[in-house]
Amino acid sequence: MKDHAAHDHTANPAPLGLLGFGMTTVLLNLHNAGVFELGSMILAMGIFYGGICQVCAGLMEWKKGNTFGTVAFTSYGFFWLSLVALVVLPKTGLATATSSGGMAAYLAMWGVLTLVLFIGTLRLNRVTQLVFASLTVLFALLAVADATGNETLKLVAGWEGILCGASAIYAAAAQVLNEVYGRTVLPLGDRAQHKVVPLHCKAA
Repeated sequence: MKDHAAHDHTANPAPLGLLGFGMTTVLLNLHNAGVFELGSMILAMGIFYGGICQVCAGLMEWKKGNTFGTVAFTSYGFFWLSLVALVVLPKTGLATATSSGGMAAYLAMWGVLTLVLFIGTLRLNRVTQLVFASLTVLFALLAVADATGNETLKLVAGWEGILCGASAIYAAAAQVLNEVYGRTVLPLGDRAQHKVVPLHCKAA
């Protein structure tokens, strides 16, 4: 561990990034599950909370010297911004709409990245593992749904995505409350049970 780490009094940015990811993911997948339409609410969340907020959290993780957090939050922040662009650009006439095959490839590539990050979470707590495992499954389901045009599979993906987003929200809430109270209020399944080791913390 670097010497300056002992003098690091900056806040943990992981809950902010997790909330940006989790809340936006739940809302988008409520749409995928058929609860409501894809409208300005989801697009606005995708730009500002899912997108810009996560990029900011990633930059804060960089400041703390955490490669995993930097890559994860910055990548998924730009995922949300790119997803909004895929929806909006065709409506402005600046680009043609992406084909179902193109969307399947797009989602599959994000699934590959997520799988790599999931392997990294095997050194972290159980809840973080759940977030990335369920996100890997979500990308796989959505990619296959787009490739095959299977609406039932997209519906299943929607409910699975709600679980994914909810697990990220739980992880954020746990980190905030555990830090505020100085004890484990909501368990994360830490590898070292006597420590609160959130997403940004390096494994021993």
